[in-house]
Amino acid sequence: MRRDNFTVTVELPDAEPNPPTLVVAYTGPTATLTAQLTGEDGDPYPATEIDAAFRLQDSLEAADPTGVFSLTHRVTGEYLLEVNVPAETVLDLVGTARDADGDAGSYRVRIEREDDPLEHEMDALFVYDSQGDLLRQHSLIPSGVEL
Repeated sequence: MRRDNFTVTVELPDAEPNPPTLVVAYTGPTATLTAQLTGEDGDPYPATEIDAAFRLQDSLEAADPTGVFSLTHRVTGEYLLEVNVPAETVLDLVGTARDADGDAGSYRVRIEREDDPLEHEMDALFVYDSQGDLLRQHSLIPSGVEL
């Protein structure tokens, strides 16, 4: 799968209790994405088996910084998808989730594909700088998670 087969937008809710949603639209071959997001049992991976991260490619001080949003399988570490995203998009999602639910805010990831969308409730989003260091102040880290 190529990163340019994806586009990302954020839907910010008008009112609580709806969490913000990161919408990942996929325009490539449906079978390829479905295979990436499906376990050996034929069912899509549940949110409990998926980790979300955003790695900056530029400094946050740069003009229009960008990064790579990724979903990985929690146990194997396999990349399920990667997509280039403006940093502002992800930081808006984090800020809205925190405003609604404190530092450990929740959000949704909706993956739009031809056959049917997948939607997961997520409570963690780890944001890293371009050197791979965790940016706690820009991340959503649920209470009880030890890093």
